[in-house]
Amino acid sequence: MTKSALITGITGQDGSYLAELLLGKGYDVHGIVRRSSSFNTDRLEGIYQDPHESNRRLFLHYGDLNDGVGLVTMLHKIQPAEVYNLGAQSHVRVSFDQPVFTGDVTGLGAARLLEAVRASEIDTKIYQASSSEMFGATPPPQDEATPFYPRSPYGAAKVYAYWATRNYREAYGMFAVNGILFNHESPRRGETFVTRKITRAVARIKAGLQTELHLGNLGAVRDWGFAPEYVDAMWRMLQHDEPTDYVVATGTAYSVRDFVRLSFEHAGLDWEKHVRYDQRYERPTEVDALIGGAGKAESMLGWKARVHTPELVQIMVDADIALLDDERSGRRVRIDS
Repeated sequence: MTKSALITGITGQDGSYLAELLLGKGYDVHGIVRRSSSFNTDRLEGIYQDPHESNRRLFLHYGDLNDGVGLVTMLHKIQPAEVYNLGAQSHVRVSFDQPVFTGDVTGLGAARLLEAVRASEIDTKIYQASSSEMFGATPPPQDEATPFYPRSPYGAAKVYAYWATRNYREAYGMFAVNGILFNHESPRRGETFVTRKITRAVARIKAGLQTELHLGNLGAVRDWGFAPEYVDAMWRMLQHDEPTDYVVATGTAYSVRDFVRLSFEHAGLDWEKHVRYDQRYERPTEVDALIGGAGKAESMLGWKARVHTPELVQIMVDADIALLDDERSGRRVRIDS
């Protein structure tokens, strides 16, 4: 029988790449989407199938991580072999403005999904999207043995979801794993996230449509990888014989200032002429440095990052320049990278 998978957050950056990966491996892919009066499936355009098509393998279902009963019904109907929980309020700065909502969706939402799997009594493997933001103030490098010290409502919610996943694994014998992914980006990254905000601004400044880019803390250090590689690590975790938790990272460190400089230089621009500091983008509590140690993923899963920050910057800047060119020319826009 064809293997099936259920993805929450399928319309996001990671969800769209993961759906493509699984379809390429012969899966039937089911995705949960939140009801909206406007289309929100742009990232799925390359794989979207009309509901009236025969032999389709991508299925979208209305649902929400706040609706536990709906999750039970959906799981019982689909009977997925694998469940990937990528749904969340995932913007760290926004989590300070909406801490209760973030805790409900990002934290309790994971618990609702785990309980729905248990209550529906289906035999499935579960991937929980954990985050390097759980480490927060703990000095780098960070790996699976590093203590958590979250510095945002988002990080705190992810810590709750992490321990809920481990508890269900240990209490009920469920195949449930945490993938502790460090920052991973792509041309499909949301435009309000700092990396995409930078590369999109570079494209617009180069085209003469914008003159300034306002940013907060340029000194924060991050370990940036390429999202399509990271969803491959997610899949590998559920193919292993035993459930356990993994850090996924490149092991390299670049500051936001480095990302800015590399982005502007790739477009032939001087970043210092265009970037301005804006205190409004500072977090109430900052995370200074996140640098991951992914030795366990390499030794147990055979996974290792190949794209590092300089190459990632080039991919994203080139994609945003091409996207802007397409928009201005009136050509049909699709994010392929």
